[in-house]
Amino acid sequence: MNNEIREAVPGGQGEVMAHAVDACVHCGFCLPACPTYTLLGDEMDSPRGRIVLMKEVLEGGLSLADAAPHLDRCLGCQGCVTACPSGVPYGELITAFRGWSEPQRARSSLNRAKRSAILKILPAPRLFSVAARVGQFAKPLAPALPAALRAPLDLLPETVPPLQPSPPFTPARGARRGRVALLVGCAQQALAPNFNAATLRVLARNGIEVVVPEGQGCCGAAALHTGARAEALRLVRANLAAFNPGDYDAILSNAAGCGAGLKEYPAVLRGEQDEAQAHAFAARVMDLSEYLHGLLQAGELMPPLPASRPLKVAYHDACHLAHAQGVRAAPRALLRFIPGVTVLEVPEGDLCCGSAGTYNLEQPELATALGQRKAANILSTAPDLIASGNIGCHTQIQSHVRRAHSPVPVLHTLEVLDRAYRGEL
Repeated sequence: MNNEIREAVPGGQGEVMAHAVDACVHCGFCLPACPTYTLLGDEMDSPRGRIVLMKEVLEGGLSLADAAPHLDRCLGCQGCVTACPSGVPYGELITAFRGWSEPQRARSSLNRAKRSAILKILPAPRLFSVAARVGQFAKPLAPALPAALRAPLDLLPETVPPLQPSPPFTPARGARRGRVALLVGCAQQALAPNFNAATLRVLARNGIEVVVPEGQGCCGAAALHTGARAEALRLVRANLAAFNPGDYDAILSNAAGCGAGLKEYPAVLRGEQDEAQAHAFAARVMDLSEYLHGLLQAGELMPPLPASRPLKVAYHDACHLAHAQGVRAAPRALLRFIPGVTVLEVPEGDLCCGSAGTYNLEQPELATALGQRKAANILSTAPDLIASGNIGCHTQIQSHVRRAHSPVPVLHTLEVLDRAYRGEL
């Protein structure tokens, strides 16, 4: 047992790290599942290698500066978690390690300023919307800029829609059959407000009333996964105060990264006085596709109208839906529920697209390589539409599909279902 780790990181987070390190038997099943190992072929850029690095740093045998470049290249996609036969909670380990190590990092003033700006802008929809609109004017300059500055401009859509806050309450249409709370997200309110609008329409059409609790904010995943633990705890506790789990059948997220972040709250607060509250909260959290799939299985989901023509939809598994939450069947079943739709499986479907929260801003070269690879794999299926369930994946894939000069539209899974209900598919 790793008592050295428990001594180095006392409390709940030390337990998280020690348990994960103990669980790894270094079998190597994680290697082909790791995007950075696939690209770089370096053992230290694999989950198994990174576990050794973290263990050595925590036990004092290796400096943080020597380990940091390899650890920074981890996307946190958790593809290794799916592949691991020993059940190593690698996602919890890398998150806890980053929270412990970040205050000790020797970063340049420019790097700290960049990271601070990202963590201030991403969780603030109004500020993000303004920044995105400013970025539209700078896009023509992108080719002449260094990669670190070019990356966010390349990811912006052709047009930035007006910010459209969701209403605090959306009544059910017809007889009420359920009541849910919705986390409306941050960046997607600015980049893709129709995700939430389509979500509200589909739920209301199926007799579900939706509450958008006042006081909710960012799920905290971006701060948590970049090591800003104090800021993450502030955001986590704000959401615990805003959502009363007992008031709803479920707490829903339509963004895979956010939903996974909400389900992480018990691990984040392990050993804290509000851990029990986090467990009660997380027990109610569901991805939107999970919730609607439950209605479908119960025979309670309203049938959509047939597509106007046979449609081939390439479904992309967002890492934090497929790997972190284990949700794969639900979105596919919802798409197949639409008459005339065929769901296509994407080659290397389990490999991350390179978005991974802020990764495509902090590691643009690797993120670009993964984005190009993902777009090529998706387009190889010759789809009519591309569907996914995460704003980060949507933005990344849309950007690289556009760069490949393909006109194939990229939609949220719920946008596809919403269009079918409205006879617009």
